[in-house]
Amino acid sequence: MGQKMQSYAIFETSAGFCGIAWNDVGITRFQLPTRDAAATERNLLRRMPEARPGTPTPEVAEAIAETRRYFDGEAIDFSRFTLDLGDQDEFFLRIYDAARRIGWGHTTTYGALAKKLGAGPEAARDVGQAMARNPVALIIPCHRVLAAGGKIGGFSAPGGSTAKARMLELEGVHVGSPDRAQQSFGF
Repeated sequence: MGQKMQSYAIFETSAGFCGIAWNDVGITRFQLPTRDAAATERNLLRRMPEARPGTPTPEVAEAIAETRRYFDGEAIDFSRFTLDLGDQDEFFLRIYDAARRIGWGHTTTYGALAKKLGAGPEAARDVGQAMARNPVALIIPCHRVLAAGGKIGGFSAPGGSTAKARMLELEGVHVGSPDRAQQSFGF
């Protein structure tokens, strides 16, 4: 991402306020919903303090429209949107590419995704770290990657595992209850 001009927009969905940031290459950051626009903007700017409000490009405007439809329960495929993930680790880029192929209503586990990439079981932790650092949650559907045994696992976005479970339920996937520690916020 370097010195490229970063723009962002905050927008409302049926699940709350989301944020999206972009540069001249593609989408650079996505903020999952919070209850108010100011909180979403703060969360977005904490990771991109140089970003400025902007008018979405046609592709970003389409991503916003698709996000609204997603939170209204429509099956959306975000894999066509151009991303600029900056200076990411090569293995993380491979993980993100594989995760983008997990379609609506489907899940995998950290270990299964690592295996698909030709890595051993020890790489499941790397997959988990990549998902936790995912700068464009939803567009790279990290909520569809579960812990061993199909357990919900963690989720670093607002709402924690409860938000992850709600997104999966929206897609018709039902998993066990999130850990109590992850239930403090919701969208």
